[in-house]
Amino acid sequence: MMLHYILQILIFQLLFLVLYELFLKRETFFSSNRWYLLITPLISLLLPFVKLDFLGGFFEGTPAASWSNVLLPEVYLGAEAGAVETLPEVHLQENQGFQPNWWLIAYFSGFIISLILLLRKSFSLWRLFRFKKKAESRHFRLIEVPKSRVAFSFYKTVFLGADLSETEKQQILLHELVHVKQLHSLDLLLFEVLKIIFWFNPLVYIFQQKIAMQHEFLADDKASKTLEKKSYFEQLLNTAFNTQQISFTNQFFNHSLIKKRIIMLQKSKSKSIAKFKFLIIVPLLAVMLMYVSCSDDSDGMNNEDSISEKLAEIKEAVDNGKELNEEEVKQLAEIMAEAKGFVPPTPPTPPESPSKSESSQTYEDVPYAVVDEVPVFSGCEDLGSNEERKNCMTSKITEFVSDNFNTDKVKEFAKPGVNRVIVQFKIDKTGKVVNAKARAAEPELEKEGIRVISSIPDMEPGKQDGQNVGVMYSLPIVFQIGDE
Repeated sequence: MMLHYILQILIFQLLFLVLYELFLKRETFFSSNRWYLLITPLISLLLPFVKLDFLGGFFEGTPAASWSNVLLPEVYLGAEAGAVETLPEVHLQENQGFQPNWWLIAYFSGFIISLILLLRKSFSLWRLFRFKKKAESRHFRLIEVPKSRVAFSFYKTVFLGADLSETEKQQILLHELVHVKQLHSLDLLLFEVLKIIFWFNPLVYIFQQKIAMQHEFLADDKASKTLEKKSYFEQLLNTAFNTQQISFTNQFFNHSLIKKRIIMLQKSKSKSIAKFKFLIIVPLLAVMLMYVSCSDDSDGMNNEDSISEKLAEIKEAVDNGKELNEEEVKQLAEIMAEAKGFVPPTPPTPPESPSKSESSQTYEDVPYAVVDEVPVFSGCEDLGSNEERKNCMTSKITEFVSDNFNTDKVKEFAKPGVNRVIVQFKIDKTGKVVNAKARAAEPELEKEGIRVISSIPDMEPGKQDGQNVGVMYSLPIVFQIGDE
């Protein structure tokens, strides 16, 4: 689930960056570009949580819809979906002692290293605050750094080196005050936080570089309107490039940006009609939302829980002696069809419940949801209600499978991490476990699952109207090999 979320973030952020590079990068809408680069990576973090049902169901019922669903409906081997009772997963523990989660260790290692780097840069900046203030007002303060030619700003503070000439200081101050007024440092700090949380995502670093460039274009555009452009160009070209590099400060002397800043200053203003390029984000967002809504990993689980709840309600009613009417039988048929993944045919008219004198009706397999008495595992006979016997049986089967499933035997065939074996079986009229079938990634895992289930001791069979009947079950067996 987490991996799927991370992949979605990477895909969405990459698409937003591609759109920026193709259509927006060369435009002089610096403020709009700034907000685009600030908002789109945050949208990418939220989009995977936006589920619009009408988009998810847009393709429902059409043959072309299959591409949008990652998980196919479960295939029930030899039984109708509604007739199978899915037991809780049995989690097997491999005897390997303590197994560290290396993925988690790697993530937090990167997280801590990124946090330390940010703290180091913060400490370097904090040391500069000890120098003398040259000016201070409600809107900003100016600190002069002795024996230096630094020139940058952070939040409402501008740092200028004492070795800069008065002309340089005047021009740089006009530029840096734009950063201060528009709070550009907060943009960069946001990306510093994202770089800690998503330190493994190179796109976050690219977004930060792109938005820092827009900051410089914005400040140059404002400052050049006050100063003569020619002298401003000369200032950019003639000043030495020897400043401290702190990624969440706005650097005036950034060597890699100087050429781009001069080119952008000389560029003609983009026509207003070019702003319509930003509308390209609308169909892109629509595609992203459609993808998210149609590929929700949790849909299958939620649907399965809902089906189980409905079946439980009907079963409880039957246990209490209530006869199913036509509407309830129809509802049961629809539930079965929903679990199977097809539109149900018109359900048959429900058979009338036989009276006590009419015991000649013969039953074969009865759906678990409506069986009068569930099969009873050895040791659970003294329990009164179906629910108590069911819980006891679940506990006993879990204990039996945990004790008898040989993980060492299948270890060489299993994949590293989590492995699943889904075993379906029937407890027949005699109480024996029969017709065991399995699904797994490897045939050897299926064989071991069938072997273990087939060796379950005989039970008291399920009963319907006093007659022994067969009841179907499905049991997920989960075990881990090595690292997850």
